[in-house]
Amino acid sequence: MTLRWYSTVIESIDHRALAHWWADALGWDVMFETDDEAVLVPPWARELGPTLRFEQVPPGLVFVPVDHAKQGKNRLHLDFAPHTRQDRDAEIERLIALGARRIDVGQGPDVSWEVLADPDGNEFCVLSSREY
Repeated sequence: MTLRWYSTVIESIDHRALAHWWADALGWDVMFETDDEAVLVPPWARELGPTLRFEQVPPGLVFVPVDHAKQGKNRLHLDFAPHTRQDRDAEIERLIALGARRIDVGQGPDVSWEVLADPDGNEFCVLSSREY
């Protein structure tokens, strides 16, 4: 038997608000939300819906409520890669306009990525472009 990556779970004091922030940031859909969790999937997954086989279901993001604020640096974070350099700069500015902020986790001045934090303080990176 093999395992497959199914979802990444992110804790939040306001799991619904953070799920909607990430939905806006990624252009993903909130598949469902309850008092216990909010689930995001890429838009094409919702469009295919019940026709997807288990092995075709993309990894999603699941947001769950906690009663404490984030403390310290994440041990796991998400990396996002834009298509072009212009896309990268525009995406960073768009994410900041949505409520992300630039942070320093000790990355130094000469790295090829930008470290940001979402409204709850969870770190993520916008990498250099991945032009094809």
